Amino acid sequence: MDIDLFSDIVKNLIVDNDEVALPGLGTFVSELMPSTFSDKGYTINPPYRRLSFRQRWNEEDTLLAGFYSKTNGTSLEASQKIMSDFLEGLKETLQTKKAVLLPGLGRLRATKENTFFFIADEDLDIYPYGFGLEPVSLKTHEETPVETGEEVPAETHEETSAGTIPVVPKEEIAVETVPSKEDPKAFEETEPVNDEQPKMRWNYFAIILFVVGILLLLLIAFTVVARLNPGIFDSILYSPEELQIINYPLS
Repeated sequence: MDIDLFSDIVKNLIVDNDEVALPGLGTFVSELMPSTFSDKGYTINPPYRRLSFRQRWNEEDTLLAGFYSKTNGTSLEASQKIMSDFLEGLKETLQTKKAVLLPGLGRLRATKENTFFFIADEDLDIYPYGFGLEPVSLKTHEETPVETGEEVPAETHEETSAGTIPVVPKEEIAVETVPSKEDPKAFEETEPVNDEQPKMRWNYFAIILFVVGILLLLLIAFTVVARLNPGIFDSILYSPEELQIINYPLS
């Protein structure tokens, strides 16, 4: 048995069954998925059946071998032996090459830890009841007279009991809104107020106050030092010889 025949058997079985077991390898599981939205909710996608693979199986499951036995005219025991040998080889290939192509279904793949998973083909269809169903778009497009090439009427008239009067389209009616006196914001100036200049003046004023404060602190400090040690400034301004002359007592 080759891989093409095996894929056809699995595909035929999964159409009518929710699960198809591959003894010694895993189980194909088919799940009915409801309608979904796409394109930001503007498109409704029809329901479909999703095919996945799980590493669990029932050794007593004979669905696969029974189908092979029925279509090829072999006994159930012989069919089980053929399927068992084929699946064993498929498992070894999957563990070494990490991928096996199943034509018409998708790809069986294996991780480094030999965990098997399945990637279905994008065009896989295993839901016969969904035949002919297509996505429905909720987007609408109304053609204008310019797109259709029709002439735009200059004026539309409506007949009434008083006679024929022109009807002005709503799009051409200009409504002028007058601000209410009760709304104070409607009469406020809309021009932006430049508040950079007051901020700069405040910065300059703060700098001047800071400098004046430093000078006052220095003056207070000099006054305190002069009171505590009157001769400290003389020692800074004069040399020792000059201080002896200044302090020499006059007789």
